[in-house]
Amino acid sequence: NPSSSNLEFYAETAGNAFRMSVDFISSSLKKWLPAMTDAQRHDVANAMYDALCELQRSGKNENILKNAYAKFMCWLYYKFERIIHALGNENVPKILCEGAVNTYVLSMLNILSAAGCDIVLLQYQGEAEHAAADKDPSKPFELKMPGMAPFPQAFSLKQVRQGLEEKLALERLYGAKPQKSSCTNAWISGKIFEDILKPPHERGSDQRFFYNCFCRISGVEDRAAYINDLYQLQLEVKNSKRNVVIVNESIALPSNQEIDAIHRKNYANINELLTDLSSNIRCGANQELQLTMKKAFFDLLLEEHKKEGMNLHRLTSKAVYLLCWLKRYQQGLFKNLDMSGIACFFYMGGCRNDNEALFCRLLARLPVDVLICCPDLSRKCCLEDSLLYEKTYGQSLTVSKFPEENAGVAAGTTAYYAERDLDTLLYQDSGLYRSQQYRMANTVMLHTMYEEIPILWNQELKYRPNFSTVRDVVNMPVIFSKVCGVKDGNVALYWSGIKSLITKDTVLLTNIPHITQASENPIRPFATSFFKNGRLQKQAIKTHKMYQYGLLREATQDYLLEKIQSLIDQKTIRGTLDRGTEYTILSVALNLDKNVLRLIQRFDFTQKNPKLIHIMTGETALSLEDTIYAAFLSQVGFDVIFFVPTGYRCVERYLNKAIDEHQIGEYLYDLNIPSLDAPSQNISPRRSWRDIIFRRGN
Repeated sequence: NPSSSNLEFYAETAGNAFRMSVDFISSSLKKWLPAMTDAQRHDVANAMYDALCELQRSGKNENILKNAYAKFMCWLYYKFERIIHALGNENVPKILCEGAVNTYVLSMLNILSAAGCDIVLLQYQGEAEHAAADKDPSKPFELKMPGMAPFPQAFSLKQVRQGLEEKLALERLYGAKPQKSSCTNAWISGKIFEDILKPPHERGSDQRFFYNCFCRISGVEDRAAYINDLYQLQLEVKNSKRNVVIVNESIALPSNQEIDAIHRKNYANINELLTDLSSNIRCGANQELQLTMKKAFFDLLLEEHKKEGMNLHRLTSKAVYLLCWLKRYQQGLFKNLDMSGIACFFYMGGCRNDNEALFCRLLARLPVDVLICCPDLSRKCCLEDSLLYEKTYGQSLTVSKFPEENAGVAAGTTAYYAERDLDTLLYQDSGLYRSQQYRMANTVMLHTMYEEIPILWNQELKYRPNFSTVRDVVNMPVIFSKVCGVKDGNVALYWSGIKSLITKDTVLLTNIPHITQASENPIRPFATSFFKNGRLQKQAIKTHKMYQYGLLREATQDYLLEKIQSLIDQKTIRGTLDRGTEYTILSVALNLDKNVLRLIQRFDFTQKNPKLIHIMTGETALSLEDTIYAAFLSQVGFDVIFFVPTGYRCVERYLNKAIDEHQIGEYLYDLNIPSLDAPSQNISPRRSWRDIIFRRGN
């Protein structure tokens, strides 16, 4: 409604008089809106008179009509002055009105319509919004078209206007557009290797586009030919003088130097972020490529910005990653490349995270053929994109590197892969295990009766209670026990029982202490540099000049280092991560003697495990180093047993965990330990299941 000041100004200018006549209304309009032409004034006066007459016929008295007339005049001046001055022109003036209307608003719209306006009335809730007010036979025409649906929730002209403003802002943000856009995959045949090798000028002739492909191959069609096919692919691409970048396993994270080279600051909104960060994209004289890069950069980041939970800080991090990787690979992909050429980006292994996937999507919007190879079906690639073309095969193959020229290409025959399949069939969840099938294991401490120890002692681990395999990890049941006393006081039988436990894979210790702080240990001076922030510095250990395990299999080295970390994390030894005992653990565990290392090297986690036996007949307790030695070998998978005929508490001093203790008889003191020689070390070579079936060997 008009305000009181609006009405006062109207009364001062046109007066408070009112008569129901066209001449009076026309005369008042001349005073109130003197810029109107005679024709405009004539049309508006007649339309207003008709509207007032309609109100009068509906029962409105003269006072109400006078108020309605004043409203109409104020609305004409304050709301529709620009409209009425355009009446009668070739370009018909427009009114777009949203929201519910009452009788007087509808009358005003009827006046303007009759005077020569186009009017669209948006009724978000349907016809019911103005039905009660609409008694005029000249009511608005209801627009009905096939497929019309209700207005969306929260729809408004403000929203439409904001969208238009954002569109204009984006046009200003993008600035000059590239002359060519990508035509991705629309031209391909589906034979991916052949499509990649197709020369760019044969892919399409429309000069508005560059023709690239964006493909992922999961699994392999022919394992015997796969490596060679990849090798031939990259060789032919290089021979055609196209730029090629090959990435294996993962896209290395940006270094600190790469991140520091990206100009950036704090941003208040997405447009400010994109405008500033895009200044890092430079392609020298190739302005068309630079515009294409910027457009792809803008498109993807605007899409990311709309995702739930995304904020400017996270978006800035993603953008910096993209810019770092783009700078890193720009020379290899785009050196001497014009927009008629297509580079190649081959990624072996598949995208591990959203940032890698976003970078591959960015490259796919540039003149680049992007091929992602995922031959190992157990490893999933997280990339999703509407442009991506994918082929999936049923066979899986573990390939860590894309085969390149002079890179030592390795491939297998059909028979080789058939044998691997047979291995999988035989050794996958079947209870049968291939030699050295597993690289990692965990120990499970068995609580037993004393009489069970001789029974379990020589059993293969796979037959012991609580043995299991979970994925690629073995859970090994091992013995960690202390035996006190001598059964029935029978010393001869006691020594005979111990001797029966000594196998070719047994370490027997009778001189206590075995290791002390004074023992020679070349690792001890460097232990503090091998453990920082609660984690073992594995790479620093492996490359150190005093590292003694370099001759062992890589898997064995990794296993030993993992077990050192586990022993520290579990705090089995008192003072760990409290009084610096972790450094003593490191020095002992990294200084094992040669015989023990050989036992560990040939230890198969599903077969018989090596043993450690301590015989302690005197009053000397285990040193801290001895305790670490025993606990670590137990963690590795040794059966460990302490024979203490005296019953003394000589094992527990440095242990945080309770030991499985067996009281078997009376305590005897100062016993002399007889000769307990181990059996012959002759080892027969293990025969495979194929040797047995085909009766090969002896």
